Amino acid sequence: KYKVGYTTGVFDLFHIGHLNIIRRAKEQCDCLIVGVTTDELVSYKNTRAVIPHEERMAIVESIRYVDKVVPQDSMDKMVAWEKYHFDVMFVGSDWQGTEKWKGFEKQFSEIGVDIVYFPYTTSTSSTQFSAVLKRLSDEVAITEEQPSD
Repeated sequence: KYKVGYTTGVFDLFHIGHLNIIRRAKEQCDCLIVGVTTDELVSYKNTRAVIPHEERMAIVESIRYVDKVVPQDSMDKMVAWEKYHFDVMFVGSDWQGTEKWKGFEKQFSEIGVDIVYFPYTTSTSSTQFSAVLKRLSDEVAITEEQPSD
């Protein structure tokens, strides 16, 4: 079992995939630190969060598997390691094999930090939720523009 684990996410429109990664991470470490991406940093997904950062932090903080919640204000995971000195980072498997994460794997291996990838939950995602909300919003806008009889 690891001593200190770290994982991050936007955690917008919180769903079972988010809970799964947090629960599974806690099963493997004594202390789990969760970084919640700031509203400013969410722009890396070319979108904005539906739920404001402070509220997303409060949601994650209320989960019994989480020992500490911190803002994630940099995508550079080494910056987080310098602050929190975790010995393992938990990540969704959708990032595995990407150039970005191959780089993190190399950096972390040099300082003795493991990266554990968990299977990505394909049945539910915030991206899917956002698409549905956008579609509903567009339908409401179209309905409101139609003249009444």
